[in-house]
Amino acid sequence: MKERIAIIDGLRTPIGKASGKLKNLQAESLGSFVVSELALRVGIDFESYDEVIIGNVAQPGHAANIARVIALKAGFSEKIPAYTVHRNCASGMEAITSASEKILAGRGEIYMAGGVESMSNIPLMFNKKMSALFEAFFHSKSSLEKLKTLSSFTPSHLKPIIGLMQGLTDPLSGLMMGSTAEILAQDFGISRKEQDEYALLSHQKAETAQKNNIFSKEIAPIIYDASKGLMMSDDDGIRYGQSMAKLSKLKAFFDKKNGTVTAANSSQISDAAAAVVLMSESKAKEMGLTPLGYLREYTYAGLDPARMGLGPAYSTAKLLEMSKVTMNDFELIELNEAFASQVLANFAAFESKKYANQHLGRTEALGSIDTNIFNVNGGSIALGHPVGMTGTRLVIHTLKELRRRDKNLGLATLCIGGGQGASMILEVE
Repeated sequence: MKERIAIIDGLRTPIGKASGKLKNLQAESLGSFVVSELALRVGIDFESYDEVIIGNVAQPGHAANIARVIALKAGFSEKIPAYTVHRNCASGMEAITSASEKILAGRGEIYMAGGVESMSNIPLMFNKKMSALFEAFFHSKSSLEKLKTLSSFTPSHLKPIIGLMQGLTDPLSGLMMGSTAEILAQDFGISRKEQDEYALLSHQKAETAQKNNIFSKEIAPIIYDASKGLMMSDDDGIRYGQSMAKLSKLKAFFDKKNGTVTAANSSQISDAAAAVVLMSESKAKEMGLTPLGYLREYTYAGLDPARMGLGPAYSTAKLLEMSKVTMNDFELIELNEAFASQVLANFAAFESKKYANQHLGRTEALGSIDTNIFNVNGGSIALGHPVGMTGTRLVIHTLKELRRRDKNLGLATLCIGGGQGASMILEVE
């Protein structure tokens, strides 16, 4: 990158468990709230923005090009364009990097970028049999034809297509994301006990962080029931007092016979939104702004969709080569916890010279991940993973935690359903 991208500030909603407190807020409502709140806090005139870019995965039919809907509901002028990006789990990062590329190309100066997901509102859909019955009924020309069509109805017509499950299934390999996590557990010999121990640690870290109000620095409390005056200000997926005894009671979810991946050692299905304000470093200096931090470099990489969880190893390999940074240079690492087995598999891949030789085109290992600086306040296993939003959350949290710790250089990375990885170098000085 010819110039660093200044991230002026970032903000997110609390992360709500799916079908929980935020279930009645559609994605565009979550997004417009956080975008408006951030714009007001940053204080740049709404008319000064060049564009609004939002990442979203389960794009709702009632809010096509959800970024435009969010921008207008948030108070931006109709003259300010907006568009939606979709890179599965990295959609919230894609919004940031898309804005960065436009800034570096001289296509604009000030951008609002972020991500949103309301997994509670991913719909159930009619199956093909029911859709065909409706079509035949509406094309029937007489009452007799209509009755004949209706007489073909059976209970199987009502078997729904579950949008959430469909979206979490890779269309090429045919595997659900949890099944890809099972493959990694087998590839790297990761036991159920190791996965549960990791999940427990994620909850314990998040519980401590929440009790110490660390997340409050990045959260904008949101009213979720105006009629009752109810407000949500904390992530509600963190299980206080989580234990190995509780975790061990759960059965494997994706491979019920021989599996090790459970609902509890996987990321949670959630609702939330997040946003950041971006501009070039020189523009920030011109405006006299002190950024939260900077995006120094980023990259994406592709890999086998059946092993998509190893995306961070692939994208970080490219990132280190591009930037000449080493793993030892990072003072904080945030790697999205899609599954405990996926995180542990990355630990092994990062430190393996053999894996680097065979899969990453490197003569030496990427380098060990220092667990003392890794996901220091827990991750998506405890907090939740609203897929379109998580990439933006990782950026915000990495920069705010670097500042809190008086450190400078951070790595934010995540795996992407479909077989990709994304990695970013972030810094605050």
